[in-house]
Amino acid sequence: MFQLELQAIHTGAHAQNKEEAIRQVAAALTAAGNVAEGYVNGMLAREQQTSTFLGNGIAIPHGTTDTRDLVQKTGVQVFQFPQGVTWGDDQIAYVAIGIAAKSDEHLALLRQLTHVLSDDSVAEQLKTASAEDLRALLMGEKQAAEFSFDTSLITLDVAANDLITLQALNAGRLQAAGAVDASFVADAVAATPLSLGQGIWLSDSSRGNLRSAVAVSRAATPGEQDGEKVALLVTVSATDDRPLEVLSYLSALLLNGKADRLLKADAAGVYALLTSEVDEQAEVLSAEFTIRNEHGLHARPGTALVSIIKQFNSDITVTNLDGSGKPANGRSLMKVVALGVKKGHRLRFTASGEDAQQALNAIEEAINSGLGEGVA
Repeated sequence: MFQLELQAIHTGAHAQNKEEAIRQVAAALTAAGNVAEGYVNGMLAREQQTSTFLGNGIAIPHGTTDTRDLVQKTGVQVFQFPQGVTWGDDQIAYVAIGIAAKSDEHLALLRQLTHVLSDDSVAEQLKTASAEDLRALLMGEKQAAEFSFDTSLITLDVAANDLITLQALNAGRLQAAGAVDASFVADAVAATPLSLGQGIWLSDSSRGNLRSAVAVSRAATPGEQDGEKVALLVTVSATDDRPLEVLSYLSALLLNGKADRLLKADAAGVYALLTSEVDEQAEVLSAEFTIRNEHGLHARPGTALVSIIKQFNSDITVTNLDGSGKPANGRSLMKVVALGVKKGHRLRFTASGEDAQQALNAIEEAINSGLGEGVA
């Protein structure tokens, strides 16, 4: 894992404009031996091609592929601008992370950093943090415990249709994710879950909750418990209020008599139904496409992809099937870049809304054409 050194962090910096800020970052990369003279030209050229502003007050200036031969060793230089630097229309950067990387090494580095920076509350602290605190924030050492819920915690088509199997499966998944300990598993398996109706059940435990998380299991064929249908079990570990949002979406589906949507959707669809407002009349659609860009989804093709997604009203998530498997908001450049997508990685797009199919068609066309870079 990449480690950020204190000497690579420059707090209290000041720049009149974006170009001046980039020149400061480039000079630091050169002085540190990360790049040779002239890399700054690639950084300025990259900015002309596509803004490197990610959001939340953060920019990631880096060179073009043409200047990659000037990179001598992978590294970063972090500049903090407390007064902010205008990075584009309505875009103010308070932290600029200058990147020098050979090949596609920067994708893993970006994924590591942007997982931390995607937290709005952390980004606010970056403006005035000391070098020590800034390093801790960027490396995730002061990051709040992550809420675990993604498609890896959703199990469909379980061969058994009894509650005890679903209970054990969910509890085991939560323990494997580090969200609960053995006492939670024992409780969650021993206690009878609560029937919410329409084949949906809920389980939890007051013991052994280490981190907030949600696991879902669905039987391939519904069974029966005490005269009630058993189709899907939601198991919750709670150390804060974050699971309540998932339960709120679940409650809305039940109140509207729409639980059957959870029983028909694929894993990405189940995740979308439990984490976002999905039009009751809209079908949840998904499609998988392979990224063929030589250097994956770095800033330029990532920006092109997000721009396409923003043209549509549907809610769209992106999952890197060859990465973490955790869905990301397709409208957030920071979260799309954080997926760490390399050439050959398969992305699953899940869309819900009135123009879902049109959105998926446009995304497919854009990816097949190289997202502004041509087909590799």
